[in-house]
Amino acid sequence: MAIVESILPETNDAMAAESSRTFLRQFRKNRLGMLGAVLVIFIAATAIFAPLMITHDPIRIMVGPRLAGPSLDFLLGTDQLGRDTFSRVIMGGRIPLLVAFASLGSSLAVGLVLGLIAGFGPRWLDNLLLLFFDTIRSFPSIIFALAMIALLGPSLASVILVISITSMPIYARVVRTQTEALRSSEYIAAERSMGAGTTRILAVHVLPNVLGPLLILVSMDVPAVIAVEAGLSFLGMGVRPPTPDWGAILNDGYSYINQTPWLVIASGIPIVLATLGFTFLGEALRDIFDPKLRKDL
Repeated sequence: MAIVESILPETNDAMAAESSRTFLRQFRKNRLGMLGAVLVIFIAATAIFAPLMITHDPIRIMVGPRLAGPSLDFLLGTDQLGRDTFSRVIMGGRIPLLVAFASLGSSLAVGLVLGLIAGFGPRWLDNLLLLFFDTIRSFPSIIFALAMIALLGPSLASVILVISITSMPIYARVVRTQTEALRSSEYIAAERSMGAGTTRILAVHVLPNVLGPLLILVSMDVPAVIAVEAGLSFLGMGVRPPTPDWGAILNDGYSYINQTPWLVIASGIPIVLATLGFTFLGEALRDIFDPKLRKDL
């Protein structure tokens, strides 16, 4: 018995190492996935090390160089208040990523718990939670976001709260569907017959099987959240000035596009790169983890 127990951990470690090598091998074959990973790492590194990369104070107003074009001193020109566009774009990347990870993380956690309860709980509770999910999803996301922010007031916390509420039902429904399918499986029935409790079944058998699809879904939702946050800031419903933000810079650029196109270009390119990066990365993960889409097993 002791010999078997000593062999099992080594076997599990070997299987985990082989799975990791298989994943990396398949991921390297996906060129768009590799491109997406590079873009995501670049965007994330830029946001993390933004204070070390900026060349000027992003909120400092300078009277002289207003709406100036690119130069050695101002790499992407200046805005209508003379602020350095390059520094504002670099610092502005922190807000969309913060909103994306904070809102999707909270909605994922709440949706995971509610989905497990709905999929493994009694039928009446499942129906009640489904009604709750459908009620939230019945409102158009943008209209719901504008209404909520109008009530709560424009702020970073309001944007995170709105996106969390609108995203949560999607994750909860995915978890509920996966949990309901696993609930009737033979190995769950075997666990029950051996006296395993609901908590153990959910933690050991159900949760690991629902996390994979959820993480793929989250990675593919990040571009949508970045676009929503930029859109709200563009409309003046996001973070308050003078905080740098891609959507706010894009709004300034649209207002002064006849004088200079650099504000639109400088804020639009990061949004496009972030959207493409997370989209390519999410699709690559989906192709690897979804057996129906894997081309080579």
